[in-house]
Amino acid sequence: MTKARNPIILFHFDYTAFALKNRKRLKHFIARIFESKKKNLAGLTYVFTTDRYLLKINRKYLDHDFYTDVIAFDLSETPAHVQGEIYISMDRVRQNASIFKVSLSEELHRVMFHAALHLCGYGDKTAGEKETMKKEEDRYLAQYFKLFHVKQST
Repeated sequence: MTKARNPIILFHFDYTAFALKNRKRLKHFIARIFESKKKNLAGLTYVFTTDRYLLKINRKYLDHDFYTDVIAFDLSETPAHVQGEIYISMDRVRQNASIFKVSLSEELHRVMFHAALHLCGYGDKTAGEKETMKKEEDRYLAQYFKLFHVKQST
């Protein structure tokens, strides 16, 4: 499989109560996740929003009536080129960071990498899938924070 040349990764902010740091490095790292999974990333849009907005999406498109931290839509026209939209509730990320006693930065990056892994074909419905997903998230979190000497605190 050929590597995507300069995949387009965009960040859109409906939720402005935070600053996403190291955006260029983060885009490069996300592209590397897809490369490591032998997926050709064409483009990805991350939308940072609220619980309220994500609940509307959850109800409308997934027929779920509950809050969630992230929803990933695979918009790929062909299996050879991954294209996706990822919606992240910053309200949920903040709450989960508090619940799990991790920094906002760590929880946000976990959710971002989690969604990328979904678009690479990873699931999280069964216990085995959840365990595999968590291991992959942990691996990429450790790599990202070590590689770029980024602080895990926000």
